[in-house]
Amino acid sequence: MSKPVPFDTTLHVRDHCLCLHAQRAARVLARRFDEALRPVGLTNQQFSLLMSLNRPKAPTIGVVAELLGMDRTTLTAALKPLERRGLATTAVDPADRRGRNVLLTPEGEALLAEAVPIWRDTHAAVERSMVGVDVDRLRHDLGTIV
Repeated sequence: MSKPVPFDTTLHVRDHCLCLHAQRAARVLARRFDEALRPVGLTNQQFSLLMSLNRPKAPTIGVVAELLGMDRTTLTAALKPLERRGLATTAVDPADRRGRNVLLTPEGEALLAEAVPIWRDTHAAVERSMVGVDVDRLRHDLGTIV
């Protein structure tokens, strides 16, 4: 029978675990952006997904999955509600018939244009609330996690 983990260890993990702190911050930010984007009928995840499709050439599922840090299966599931709403669509990749590209529809482009000012205002408010934090450095440092 294994020995119980001492409570001191629990406190140490609570105070030092990068994963715990990152998850907590992500949940707080997600709730804030979900609330802000609710009037346009998007979640923060859907906004990020639509934004990742906003490019001159339609990206592949793999490119979008990598950008969003998702596996392809999770991305495909996340796309389904957007496709049902007519905001995004998938098509066979003409360069590689085995792959699929993801495209914003005109409706998706219009909704994204409506959502961007909400995102800008919310993002600016979040940054203003982070007194004493170098947010550019924070973004950089988060990007170093591989």
